[in-house]
Amino acid sequence: MTTSLDTSRLHFKNTASTPGRTCSVSPDNSQLTHLHYGRIRLGPDQPEVRFETHGRETALICLSGSCSLMVSGTRETLAQYDSIYIPRGSLVEVQSPTGVDLVECSSLVEGDYPLQVVRYPDVVRDPSLHFTAGGEATTRELNILIGKNVKAGRIVAGFTRSMPGHWTSWPPHEHAALLEEMYVYFDMPAPAFGVQFVYDDAETPEFAGIVRDGDAVVMPQGFHPNVSIPGHPIHFVWLMAARREVEDRVFGVVNVQPDFRQGGSGLEAGRR
Repeated sequence: MTTSLDTSRLHFKNTASTPGRTCSVSPDNSQLTHLHYGRIRLGPDQPEVRFETHGRETALICLSGSCSLMVSGTRETLAQYDSIYIPRGSLVEVQSPTGVDLVECSSLVEGDYPLQVVRYPDVVRDPSLHFTAGGEATTRELNILIGKNVKAGRIVAGFTRSMPGHWTSWPPHEHAALLEEMYVYFDMPAPAFGVQFVYDDAETPEFAGIVRDGDAVVMPQGFHPNVSIPGHPIHFVWLMAARREVEDRVFGVVNVQPDFRQGGSGLEAGRR
């Protein structure tokens, strides 16, 4: 892709502060074409929500707490870092009187794919879904929650944890021909912060800014490395949507910035 980026629609701050169900980023308020992101935060004051997926396949990722769900008559439960793929055309009820924080990711699709639950312990046991990448000053842990392990049309999702003071998404890479992406930062209590970059040309980055817990940065195109500050790691959920349904839904197929191509992308394990 070669379209220019509108920097005013790349950074969304503090998206995780509102109880209930909120929808923070979509093609309506960003330069994304397919990807939607929201949050579901429940607890004693608001223990349940109900919504319909309509034409969008939807994934929920449990960042903390636990919940029970009813999806078109099927009961499921989620614990921390579990996830669930929900088909389009579903009625969803989420309940958690004790508290839960869910990331909601969705995209319009034409196909029908089954309801699927992903248990985090199963992800950890699979070296192609849970692995360490990088080297000196770039070490991070990757967790692929909604990937080749799930039948879906567009969405791919997981989360990355860095070492304090380390870079992630390094070497800088991009995959705009196949997938658009978004990072949502979590588990970074103050004073932690990171610095995120999005650019086609490193000399004139479209975005270079501080990111904190609850912020989201969208990457419709461009290289997108980030770095944590000394003493504090950077953690983020990454959400992606394939441009062509099914056909472009792949993980780890990237173009590395030419100056840093020696040594590969660091994502090879996820392509096994």
